[in-house]
Amino acid sequence: MLNEIQQDANERMNKTITSLENAFSKIRAGRAHPSLLEQIQVDYYGSMVPISQVANINAEDSRTLKVSPWEKDMVAVVEKAIMMSDLGLNPQTVGQVMRIPLPPLTEERRRELVRIVKDEAEQAKVAIRNIRRDANSDFKELLKEKEISEDESRKAEDNIQKITDDHVKSVDDKLNEKENALLEI
Repeated sequence: MLNEIQQDANERMNKTITSLENAFSKIRAGRAHPSLLEQIQVDYYGSMVPISQVANINAEDSRTLKVSPWEKDMVAVVEKAIMMSDLGLNPQTVGQVMRIPLPPLTEERRRELVRIVKDEAEQAKVAIRNIRRDANSDFKELLKEKEISEDESRKAEDNIQKITDDHVKSVDDKLNEKENALLEI
């Protein structure tokens, strides 16, 4: 019973870390990467789909993305979707191929991105602490129902705290890594 609660909490905390990594991958650190465009939605014959489902996206070099829509009719739609996104990108279209030059990050923009990264990390830490709280309340419920002893409850809470500390440290490590990548010139 206790092991199941601890395993569930650990799995949920791991998912939080994975979610944080995904959020960090969408924040660019000066290098072109196809994941920058993942969140852009394109109108594909009446339904909104991710850009990756209508076009091939590649990093041509460290500062340029290349987008090749699979259908000729989608070139203008994809171009408009990229321009309307909050990424501040301006695609240059030649035939059916779009090249998206990524402007170098200014110091001000880097600081803004660091703030965003810190907010994401703080949200991940809050989620991890909420998972800990849920597990601890499950332990207290079991104690109240007299299914476990006070010693078992205390030991289980200590284990959950260790798991929580490990995950919070992981979040801090990922935050430092991303922060250094953003501030690197």
